[in-house]
Amino acid sequence: MPKANKKMKNIEVPGTRQFANRVEEFPDAVDLTLGQPDFDTPEPVKQAAIDAINTKPMKYSHNTGLLELRKAISEYYKSSCGADYDPNGEVLVTVGGSEGIDGVLRAIIDPGDEVLVPAPTYLGYEPIIELSGGVTKFVDMSETDYIATPELIESNITEKTKAVLLNYPTNPTGVTYTKEQMDALVEVFKKYDIFIITDEIYGENTLEGDHISLAKYPEIKEKAIVVNGLSKSHAMTGWRIGYVVAHRVIMEDITAVHLYNTICASIPSQYAAIEALTTQLHVPKEMNQAYIQRRDYIYKRLTDMGLEVSKPTGAFYIFPSIRKYEEDSFKFATDLLESVHLAVVPGRSFSEYGEGHIRLSFACSMEELTEAADRLEKYIKILDMK
Repeated sequence: MPKANKKMKNIEVPGTRQFANRVEEFPDAVDLTLGQPDFDTPEPVKQAAIDAINTKPMKYSHNTGLLELRKAISEYYKSSCGADYDPNGEVLVTVGGSEGIDGVLRAIIDPGDEVLVPAPTYLGYEPIIELSGGVTKFVDMSETDYIATPELIESNITEKTKAVLLNYPTNPTGVTYTKEQMDALVEVFKKYDIFIITDEIYGENTLEGDHISLAKYPEIKEKAIVVNGLSKSHAMTGWRIGYVVAHRVIMEDITAVHLYNTICASIPSQYAAIEALTTQLHVPKEMNQAYIQRRDYIYKRLTDMGLEVSKPTGAFYIFPSIRKYEEDSFKFATDLLESVHLAVVPGRSFSEYGEGHIRLSFACSMEELTEAADRLEKYIKILDMK
């Protein structure tokens, strides 16, 4: 048979999917693997898509998205952080945040370019960097409470560095950045001729304080690329609407990748997104109240079990250490699933620097979370007796 791309040999099914896919083997399993809100998409958002299907032409939009949606995204950034992005040339609607990340990386990476990625981190970045011909350079944040400090970032920048890729609130740790921390990072970014990419898909799911978007810093607009979307903020994972905002010069290249890849995002989903960004901006705060309640509950349960864990301040994940019982997180997660039918994600899925941890998603009902905690506690007690 013809040979596939050699780089594909290093591309694996992510740990989240490996364990989510195994859940069906255990009919009574509790699944805390996927980062998918258990809330339903707001009714006005769904109705906007239905109305569009019935009254609007279902044809291609402009490659960058419907102008009305691009204007809504531009206004969102202006009102939320004072950023000025022209809807004609500096806003791109993508098929989810994932396509946005893919387009950005393919647009900027030359063979051999290094991308600094603070770790542990979302497992979807490294494969795209590698398939684009780049090199992923993970930056270990385990000694800085999972915060990418200016010293850490600057000490890892070399002549091969093309970009820094930040994800915050961070998957899998739930870490957020204060304004003081972002100000300090921006002072470093200003000194180097590199791109700064931020995946802010959990920005609206900030549980303490305010989300400080990179878009807030006009002094680095020419090198800043912000990726966002509605999957988490409005419980719209299946609608596949993301967006990128950036200076028009680099946006031309990102748009070129996008138009040859997908042409444009789904038209019904784009009309739904307009509704989400114009009349439903209150929805994330309402969901966050439930996330805070769930976070506080699972944090207390984990600490009562004697597990070392930090309280997350954003997203809907918690990342306890399981090193007192097992260094191999895949082994721990596999045994946990097979013995008490609880599915979690092994920390090694989020780079080698996540090893010795597991990720639990609390984007589920309180009933499921309670049952999950009971099963984990049962498993821990079994380990304590060995």
